[in-house]
Order: sequence, then structure tokens, then C-alpha cells
Amino acid sequence: MRFIGHLIITALALWVTALILPGMHLGDDSAPLLTQILTILAIALIFSLIDMLIRPILTFLSLPITCVTLGLFLLVINALMLLLASWVSGLFGLTLTFDSFWWALIAGVIVGLLTSIVEAFAGDGSKED
Repeated sequence: MRFIGHLIITALALWVTALILPGMHLGDDSAPLLTQILTILAIALIFSLIDMLIRPILTFLSLPITCVTLGLFLLVINALMLLLASWVSGLFGLTLTFDSFWWALIAGVIVGLLTSIVEAFAGDGSKED
């Protein structure tokens, strides 16, 4: 159940980010509303799976450069995860594109901030005693 909540939060963060950034294109604007919603959910699923499976490995392998840059390299990893999700979603015929790496970097920052804020307010469902 927690994964579904995270998936919905990620989908909303991707959607809001696509509305804010002109260099990020998510879904087909001329498609019906239900198709757009399902496309965003499918892309959020792809992004969440990539984030869950590949990010820990990449973060571990880039630990030295992350320490040297005082953690700023994690922003590059966020952008790479979004670009990988863009490539994988393209294989399935879903539209997630970025005009350049810099748009993906900005999108990674915004998606990370939005998901952190929403998850902080929503909580994880556990109660502290």
C-alpha cells in the first residue's frame, strides 16, 4: 500500500514539474484525460522502479565523487534517473522527453523537492509512541 501512495505522489510531482518547466514534455496534450492520467501513472511506475533498483547502485558507486562535491553529485544522479526513465518510457511508447540535460537536472530537483514535501506532510503511516 505504501508503494501505491509513493507512486501517486511521484505521478503528481512529475505532472506538476511538467506544468512548470517548458523543457520537460510529459504525455500527449491532445490525448483524452484518462489516457493522460494513465500515461503519467505508467511513467511514474517506470521512474519509481528505476529509482528503487538502479539509484542505490549508482549512489554507492559514485560515493567518492559525491563526498568530494559535498552531495551535489546526487542532483546529477536525479537527472540521470529521469533521463533513463525517459528512455525506458520511450520504449513503451510513452512520452517523457527533456530538451536538454539541464532541463532534466532542474526537473530532478523539483521532483525531489515536491515528493519530499508531500511525503513529509502525508507521513509514512507509522505511529510513534
